[in-house]
Amino acid sequence: MTTFQAPVVAPPGTGQRLLAEWRENRRAADLSVHLARYGPLPLGTDRAQLIATVERAGLRGRGGAGFPTARKLRAVAAGRGRATVVVNACEGEPVSDKDRTLLTLAPHLVLDGAMLAAHAVAAREVVFCLHDGDPLTGVVHAALAERRGDPAGVRLQPVPNRYVASEESALVNLINTGDARPTTKPPRPAERGVGGRPTLVSNAETLAQLALVARFGPDWFRTQGTAESPGTTLVTVSGAVGEPGVYEVALGTPIGRVLAPAMPAPAAPAVLVGGAAGTWLPLPDAGGVPLAHRELAGAGAVLGVGALFVLPPDACGPAETARIMRYLAAESAAQCGPCVFGLPALAEDFALLARGVHVDARLRRRLDVVEGRGACHHPDGAVRLARSALRTFAPDVHDHLAGRPCPHPGNIHIRLSTTEGWVR
Repeated sequence: MTTFQAPVVAPPGTGQRLLAEWRENRRAADLSVHLARYGPLPLGTDRAQLIATVERAGLRGRGGAGFPTARKLRAVAAGRGRATVVVNACEGEPVSDKDRTLLTLAPHLVLDGAMLAAHAVAAREVVFCLHDGDPLTGVVHAALAERRGDPAGVRLQPVPNRYVASEESALVNLINTGDARPTTKPPRPAERGVGGRPTLVSNAETLAQLALVARFGPDWFRTQGTAESPGTTLVTVSGAVGEPGVYEVALGTPIGRVLAPAMPAPAAPAVLVGGAAGTWLPLPDAGGVPLAHRELAGAGAVLGVGALFVLPPDACGPAETARIMRYLAAESAAQCGPCVFGLPALAEDFALLARGVHVDARLRRRLDVVEGRGACHHPDGAVRLARSALRTFAPDVHDHLAGRPCPHPGNIHIRLSTTEGWVR
């Protein structure tokens, strides 16, 4: 096997990789600035070697499940027919701004990653997915206009602004049929995706990380992060913090240290990890949990999109959870029983529980019935959120059921609509 070739420019320094230009010079990177910092696109690498390099780096997806990127690449490359690459830049998660921030400040890193992925799987087409009407469409068009000699053509695909519309099978279904709803799996997109061909669906940040791995190698990539979760990641910090924003941190950094620069409220009772369908963890205990896949799993949580929402001290955890549950129920694809019937029932039970109605036993039974039975993982995310709230806010639930309601029942804190990104 050919050894990894040294980069033509020095790699980014410790701490900041994806957002290095913004951190140092407070400017978005056009193509000339991008090339000066990262060097040209390394397309001379053999396809098999590129995939092997990504595998040695241990790069995992930054869009939710944390699936090993090299396994996806290899599966698509081994498929029959001309492959397609789909860039998921929709960021349907309402408490995340990382991909919008990345595309605003470093669009060419994402496009480089898309081109390298296309090279690795021998694809000639890249489908770039953004929400319909997203202002970033103009940013991507402008970046594409600067580029020459890319190995694959790019077309932009508008996606309905719905929570489940950016799930990977929903994107493929949208491109194929115009219907942005998830489909049952198997077959997975890697086997039969766009036009029935093998398709790589990858998150925007994942592709930007791939562009760095291809330039600077697996050993450099692993100088940050953990053995099981190497590299840096973008984290959206919001809620009861003094400095909300998007932070780039090494994976494995304890949650408390990630939150420290954002100045969280001293008496904040909990943090929501991973997004709206994520996991509530109690503070201050959660401060010692490393932000990495294995360690979060040990705490009953998932990294998801890397979002951290700090619950304000005057918020009612059960009431906030009930509100998120209503949102998740409304955002379903409405095509299977667990979503059509299960999620509204769970949302109603949680709303009653927050008002002190004794439905906790029924709620727990319904959680067991819904879990693992959806056409996609959307119901499972809602179940995970609800179970974590019952654990983390157990004292509040007990007080509510004992006739002691929350002193601030009307406070609403968590954002359930998307906005443009920001960076710290």
